[in-house]
Amino acid sequence: MQLEPTEEQLLVQRTARDAAERLLMPKAAARDVSGEFPVAELKELAGLGLLGVAVPERFGGADMGAVAYSLALQELARGDASVAVAVSVTNMVAELIAAHGSDALAQQWVPRIVSGELVAGAFALSEPEAGSDAGAMRTTAVKVDGGWRLTGAKQWITSGDHAGVMVVWAVTPGVSSSSGHSNLTAFVVPGDAKGLSVARLEEKMGLHGSSTAQLVLDGVEVADDQVLGAPGRGFGLAMMALDGGRIGIASQACGIARGALEAAVRYAQDRRTFGQPIIKHQAIGNMLADAATWLDAATLMTLRAAHAKQNKQPFSQLAAMAKLFSSEHAWKICDIALQVHGGYGYVRDFPVERALRDVRVTRIYEGTSEIQRIVIARNLLRGNS
Repeated sequence: MQLEPTEEQLLVQRTARDAAERLLMPKAAARDVSGEFPVAELKELAGLGLLGVAVPERFGGADMGAVAYSLALQELARGDASVAVAVSVTNMVAELIAAHGSDALAQQWVPRIVSGELVAGAFALSEPEAGSDAGAMRTTAVKVDGGWRLTGAKQWITSGDHAGVMVVWAVTPGVSSSSGHSNLTAFVVPGDAKGLSVARLEEKMGLHGSSTAQLVLDGVEVADDQVLGAPGRGFGLAMMALDGGRIGIASQACGIARGALEAAVRYAQDRRTFGQPIIKHQAIGNMLADAATWLDAATLMTLRAAHAKQNKQPFSQLAAMAKLFSSEHAWKICDIALQVHGGYGYVRDFPVERALRDVRVTRIYEGTSEIQRIVIARNLLRGNS
């Protein structure tokens, strides 16, 4: 793997860093309090090419690959994790439709996603009783003349109330499965489709500027040409998308942790006790040294997985390992950052308490840490170290 980013990748990283510092950081604390969805920010990020970093140019994307995408997402998460998660899911949806939709389907939706016309995309896989176990899905799609009728409910859908388009998975009775698992099919559904509604918005521990919705599909009808891939191929598409999504979550975790560590180092340099900056006290210095080491390792693991994906090499195991290590250690880093701040870390005047709340979910979504360990162990069983 190439350890040093190319000039083009560094340009994407610098673009994202500038946007994070200019556009996201000044409003991050206020957005955390108000819960306002970042519509204007997402549109400006779209104008910078950050809603389609790895999407082919013919669909309006930047076509810069997974490494540049990871670098950009780390910078955005460092600025405001709420915005970064909306960016992550939108990129995920755009890539999925571009890669696995027909050319006509991709031309219909992807340019509108990456340009910001549709504000955000949503990935509607999880259900109230089908999170890690996609085989327990209850949403169904019944064949009708010229299309399909979808009925069911989806849970934990990021940007579900603001998405202009979403990919929705449903069981398709009578359709043979290509995966040997469940006869799932993926559908591209407009955000304003008749019969699609928001049942509730979750009140979360963190990521307050990112909405998380429960959706109800009450006889939503979609045409045959809105099937992604082919009927019965939905399970495989979901697993491929989640593999890539785990690189995005690892990138978010690294970005949040980097922001928290930087804040802790600044505070430890300024805060003085016993006649010297607290960073010179061995207890504090050792904590920060551990945090810096974990962050460096997490970043390298994440970029290695992104590099493998970009070069069309097997990356499922690498993505699971990067997501597991990055999310678990980002939580520890943010906890250290809060501890270094002492009592000030526990109040909203400083950003580290928000970082700790925001980073916690990286150990849950796109597959919990426990699921990542199962993926890794299965690969070891198959001899894929």
